[in-house]
Amino acid sequence: MSLHPWRLRLLADLAALGTIRAVAAHENLSPSAVSQQLSVLERETRTQLLERTGRRVRLTTAGLILARRGREILDRMDAAEAELRGLGAEPAGRVTLAVFQSAVHALAVPVVSRIARAHPDIEVVVFELEPHDSMPALRRGDVDVIVTTTDFVGTELDPAVDLVPIGEDEIIMVLPPGHPAAAAETVDLATCADQRWAFDVAGSYMAQLATGLCRAAGFEPRIVCRLNNYLLTLQHVEAGLSVAMLPSLAIDPRFEVVTRPLRSPVSRRITAAVRRHSTARAAVAVVLDALRAA
Repeated sequence: MSLHPWRLRLLADLAALGTIRAVAAHENLSPSAVSQQLSVLERETRTQLLERTGRRVRLTTAGLILARRGREILDRMDAAEAELRGLGAEPAGRVTLAVFQSAVHALAVPVVSRIARAHPDIEVVVFELEPHDSMPALRRGDVDVIVTTTDFVGTELDPAVDLVPIGEDEIIMVLPPGHPAAAAETVDLATCADQRWAFDVAGSYMAQLATGLCRAAGFEPRIVCRLNNYLLTLQHVEAGLSVAMLPSLAIDPRFEVVTRPLRSPVSRRITAAVRRHSTARAAVAVVLDALRAA
């Protein structure tokens, strides 16, 4: 049996993306080319890896096992190449880091700056991805390291992923200057039932969390805008057009807003995540160490 790394990558992509068409778009191939290569992989392994149901395919148990092991093999190959390039030298190479929006200025920028000074041969490429997008991107190999929150549905334990705790981030109320609720040291959400709210986009971690907290306080929030940029949300609140719930990492001192803790404290756990075995790459280990230090 001889396994071709490229065909293993296609199988791992199929496990992560779900359809032949999605794999083809991801790899810039035609769907028929992907299907042909996966058929070759079945012949190479002498094992049925795919089950065809109408026009769709799904992985068999053997296919799922090989996809998971294939991703491990590909990570080990990347690590071996990096080690050979870096023999007797400082850690080097390109590391892709995906972080959620509020961690860009609070974590990513300081970490990348620190690495640039200490390890100039490491290039860290930063992507902004929210938790519902970053974990799938990590699993399919699009990024090397992510900063996420394990409180989000979709970050369930995965034997192929290692989690590295970083810290906690408190969820707080953000109010316009002079707002009546700012007179108290903490905010009881039930007193905000008649407020106009600024929310994150539907389906995001913060949108789901804020909705759940408002409903638990006994009301349905009156949402007057949905923004996927916390700076715009802060501007909206500063103008007196809304109130918001945001993670404390998102607060930018350039905006004249008032922040208060919630009466019933809520925080999220901030975690870095990497594919198991990818930490064998020295450059990935440097990024993880810098995130811990930050």
